[in-house]
Amino acid sequence: MGEWSDYFEDFPEENSGNYIGNHFDPKGAEALRAREAKVASEQMKLDAEIASIIQKHGNPAALAKIRK
Repeated sequence: MGEWSDYFEDFPEENSGNYIGNHFDPKGAEALRAREAKVASEQMKLDAEIASIIQKHGNPAALAKIRK
């Protein structure tokens, strides 16, 4: 029996990751995942910058809230 990736390669319409809402759009779904990954990465960088600013200016209570 083959791998799932082989199956989805042969039948892309069966892969739920190729849908946006109820519409089959593999390229659009891939672009959406790329945008979401970029936003998540940028958010992580901003969170780290905020934490370093809080740590630098000495508010440990606020830093503890961010890290939870």
